[in-house]
Amino acid sequence: MAKFLLLWELDPTKVPISPQERGTAWSRLLDMVEQDLKKGALKDWGGFVGEINGYAVAEGTEVEIGNLVQQYIPFVCFKVHPIASWSQVNEVTKALSK
Repeated sequence: MAKFLLLWELDPTKVPISPQERGTAWSRLLDMVEQDLKKGALKDWGGFVGEINGYAVAEGTEVEIGNLVQQYIPFVCFKVHPIASWSQVNEVTKALSK
């Protein structure tokens, strides 16, 4: 199964000005993230301190990852990077010296 690094950022135009409304919106987002962690769709998730962005690590096919991120749009934007494991990078490196 492929592994992906998801860099996420909240759409600042959709972030409420009121702290109470922001707290409610964040709680809903975190509930969704918690469900994805429990289901195993997300392996890790975190927010960057003092920012409205963060990261997640997910495993699946391109279609599964596409479906995963769609549930957060339009409130969250993603940059998705496939991750090569140590053994995959090592295999590429060994091929260079042949």
